[in-house]
Amino acid sequence: MNTSWSSARAVLCAVAVGFTSLGSPDPTARAAELPADFVKFAGLSPEAAAREATAPEGFSVKLFAGEPDVKQPIAFALDDRGRLWVAEGYTYPRRAPEGQGKDRILIFEDTNGDHRFDKRTVFAEHLNLVSGLAVGFGGVWVGAAPQLLFIPDRDGDDKPDGPPEVVLDGWGYGDTHETLNTFLWGPDGWLYGCHGVFTYSKVGRPGAPDSERVPLNAGVFRYHPQKKRFERFAEGTSNPWGVDFDAMGQCHIEACVIPHFFHMIQGARYLRQGGSHFNPHTYADIGTIADHLHYAGSQGPHAANGRSDSAGGGHAHAGLLIYQGDSWPAAYQGKAFMNNIHGQRLNMDVLERRGSGYVAHHGPDFVNFNDRWSQILNMLEDPDGSVYAIDWYDENQCHHGREDGHDRSNGRIFKIIHHDQAVSPVDLAKLSDAELVGLQLHPNEWKVRHARRILQERGPKPETQALILRFLNPEGSAAAPETPAGMLRPTDVSRQLRLMWTLHVVGGFTSEAGLRLLKSPHEHVRAWAIQLMLEDKQASEALLAAMAGLAESDPSPVVRLYLAAGLQRVEASRRGPVIARLLKHAEDADDHNLPLMYWYAAEPVAALGSEPGLALLRDCRLPKIREFIARRIASGK
Repeated sequence: MNTSWSSARAVLCAVAVGFTSLGSPDPTARAAELPADFVKFAGLSPEAAAREATAPEGFSVKLFAGEPDVKQPIAFALDDRGRLWVAEGYTYPRRAPEGQGKDRILIFEDTNGDHRFDKRTVFAEHLNLVSGLAVGFGGVWVGAAPQLLFIPDRDGDDKPDGPPEVVLDGWGYGDTHETLNTFLWGPDGWLYGCHGVFTYSKVGRPGAPDSERVPLNAGVFRYHPQKKRFERFAEGTSNPWGVDFDAMGQCHIEACVIPHFFHMIQGARYLRQGGSHFNPHTYADIGTIADHLHYAGSQGPHAANGRSDSAGGGHAHAGLLIYQGDSWPAAYQGKAFMNNIHGQRLNMDVLERRGSGYVAHHGPDFVNFNDRWSQILNMLEDPDGSVYAIDWYDENQCHHGREDGHDRSNGRIFKIIHHDQAVSPVDLAKLSDAELVGLQLHPNEWKVRHARRILQERGPKPETQALILRFLNPEGSAAAPETPAGMLRPTDVSRQLRLMWTLHVVGGFTSEAGLRLLKSPHEHVRAWAIQLMLEDKQASEALLAAMAGLAESDPSPVVRLYLAAGLQRVEASRRGPVIARLLKHAEDADDHNLPLMYWYAAEPVAALGSEPGLALLRDCRLPKIREFIARRIASGK
């Protein structure tokens, strides 16, 4: 998003030079040789902006809200009634003195189903440097560096029960467009978010010493609202401002300046725009899964600003949505959408399974707003399968530190619908536990995610756990309940995963259930069973024995990927038998993720001394990792 880099950062940006743009007709061209982009409009009214946007046949862009009713929308979330909670970021780009914050949170509601709000409530005011927002567990979660706040509203009257509670602190804001952002409840019951590369954080509970804090810059983090635990999920990339999970529970983010799309794996380390990984023995990191760029030319990400229309619009992205609703055509199911800020459009990437992960292909651009001031920051699905998008809307497209450098008078919320999709009233909190469990089979991911989170909030109940286990029965015996009308069979792999995650968040995912699911015919079920059993970093001997067996003979690269990720949550002294078997898989040498994930798991073992290190070296069939093991042994402690 920032084109006004200091000279030091400009040097770091050079890492992106050398990537070619498969979307450009001439990726070797110098910037001056490329045609200037033509953008039809700039500075449109909210109504005109919706009218002038172009979308594929059958789609329309509706104005849900615009200035003066909403200004500077920087983050948003939907609650269990489908209402929009929107953070207005007036304080950005500089944190205000304590007590002088100007940010606020609004609630928008469409009560008559015309795709435009007709009720607006101010929930909270005087917040400071808000950048992330989520609703759940009796309140609102707010990222406002240096703090993660929780504003309680347990009675649901849309009024705070009291002042904001500081959940975590230590978040940096040296670069205020790289702070904690785009919160999302993950399938495993954790709150996920992104963090940028040029802001440095040491996150922990208030008052915690440095020894108990987690260092963080670029990457994805997560926080568990009930266990009160914070973790760095994966590190690297640049300034991600968008995260989502696909149907298999795989985490994806968009990025800026460096290549734009990454499959984020627990414990992985990725190409960085700048700085160093926290482990000095990383040696190599995992690259983008995209086979293309959205900027043109051969001179790096910034040189062709304003000249990258043919490639997708430019290097700066914000927001990520993997469509999993039920009202758009099937051709869009599972496609990844991200906004291109300099290109005033929604790019679309097409994910294709490859090895242990994916490759992302360049799909056709989706919506073009045809307005140079358009700056969509994030997108979310709604209860009917339509998509909301918040537009910061500003003539200035670049981050800088001047408080007078942004137009504070405007902002928009758009709704992208297909064939005049109707609005259905919804309030999932009124449903029974059994009905919420049934929604795990629903074709609309919004209902699935919200139903699962509500069940998590309600806590462990034996009868709920028993019902999920009956649905989860992989043999599909007569004991399984009848599939509700309009739902998919629970034997479908994505539904099996949803049921697993739900069983986990309601406290019913026992070691017995996990070990049984390691024998599932579905590779992603076996993989996720490993992650869930290791969530608390407690590995039983039975689990380690099962992992060793899978490392030896499981045919799935996805399972081996999760074994490598899971081993990083096991004491180094107990990893040897599993990692040794993984390193024998010579067929994994060219996989996008596996060699380096094996290394990240093996490095602490090699660090234990020459004997365990040499034992790994003897059996390793991966040339790159043999080199790394030898290097690590030679480096000593």
